[in-house]
Amino acid sequence: MDWYPLYNSLRIAAISTVAVFFLGLFFAYYIAKLPRLVKGVLDVVLTLPLVLPPTVVGWLLLLVLGPKHPFGAWVLETFGTKLVMTWWSAIFATIVVSFPLMYRTARGAFESFDNALSDAGQTLGLSNTYIFWRIRMPYCRSGILAGMVLAFARALGEYGATSMVAGYTPGRTATISTTVYQLWRTNDDAGAMKWVLVNIAISAVFLLTVNLLESRERQAKKGGAAWV
Repeated sequence: MDWYPLYNSLRIAAISTVAVFFLGLFFAYYIAKLPRLVKGVLDVVLTLPLVLPPTVVGWLLLLVLGPKHPFGAWVLETFGTKLVMTWWSAIFATIVVSFPLMYRTARGAFESFDNALSDAGQTLGLSNTYIFWRIRMPYCRSGILAGMVLAFARALGEYGATSMVAGYTPGRTATISTTVYQLWRTNDDAGAMKWVLVNIAISAVFLLTVNLLESRERQAKKGGAAWV
């Protein structure tokens, strides 16, 4: 059994999760401070990939990254590199489709943060950077970790946008999802089932992790309430 699709899927999901972690924190932190109307508009824009069909997301990415379109053509002419039909092309797709999960989860965690802790830190002369990483982040840790897990799981199972941007080439761009589709097309149901079971097993582990994190967060809040 060729394990390349698993390896490729895991590295794509890992890289995109690191990217959406920082992007999600940045947008969630600053948008949470904006007026309600502005926040509502930006929420719609940033969350749109979550509800759009993945093939639509893939088509929009091709309009930007494709070698026959301005940006993709400029990169190809300047650096001699195509932004599509490579294994790392899928990273663009997985970042776009998994970002809303990280953003929404992180924003919810930040909005539940007790700003009195931040104000107390400022009165002690602590920098905003210190307060963010040493006070706000530990307080919101469970929600942010849950967002990361969901983003990773979403990136791991992405098919529609990935297949349009990266295609399917065995040993080069194949992922678990695209491999299942290709095996199904060639009537190799046994091979497709193997990869389906692998995907189910990995996804189940990540969902159990999310449930564990949510359970710990509820227990921590109950424990904190008991001391009030």
